[in-house]
Amino acid sequence: MTERQPDETLPDAVTTWPHLVRIELLATLAAMVLLTVWSIVVDAPLEEAADPNRTPDPSKAPWYFLGLQELLVYFDPWIAGVMVPLFIILGLLAIPYLDRNPNGAGYYTLRERPFAISAFLFGFLGLWVLPIVIGVFCRGPGWNWYWPWEAWDIAKTPHLTNINLTDLLGIPASLGGVLVLGWYGLALLFWLWQRKSAGLQRLGGARFAITAFLLLTMAAIPVKMALRLLLNVKYVWVTPWFNV
Repeated sequence: MTERQPDETLPDAVTTWPHLVRIELLATLAAMVLLTVWSIVVDAPLEEAADPNRTPDPSKAPWYFLGLQELLVYFDPWIAGVMVPLFIILGLLAIPYLDRNPNGAGYYTLRERPFAISAFLFGFLGLWVLPIVIGVFCRGPGWNWYWPWEAWDIAKTPHLTNINLTDLLGIPASLGGVLVLGWYGLALLFWLWQRKSAGLQRLGGARFAITAFLLLTMAAIPVKMALRLLLNVKYVWVTPWFNV
């Protein structure tokens, strides 16, 4: 098999080897050197030995699990610990199959794939990294919100009274399901509005349904976080089997 030559019509085209691989190798070596020096100079933030008679407050998981611990504030455990991480991972994996580049394979710039790159950054930074940052820097005693510059004063910790959204709006609890289904119904309204556009015609009904479901699920997470942090809303939809 002959080696594929770069396209002469693209003056800025370069081959993967050695150009890209060489840069990746140098970046890997630089990261290893930085982490090695950091681990030698900066001591690990270890606390005293565990004491069963003195439970720390707050009791935080390792930083790489703090995002899941933070999501437990806003959702049921099985939603925060199973469904949300599963949808985030599957959604990020599905991006290349849902966002097909009409110009062909091998184009990964922001100009060529704005949707794929934007969705990935939102899913990774907004739904994975941001909850970790909140859990590390903004959660103090009682898992209450503290700004990074505030002292963890247990005496001033407020007692938060959470309320369901249906109670806040003064509507029956059964209408919480209508609110949730109405959120996902936005996808149907968008389809009816833009169904004749070239983008939706190229996407197709099945891929649009999957894309819309994943995007609305991703967008629902920061919306639910904002409702909890700003209005102390606990759940939107309460049922005997699950709470959303």
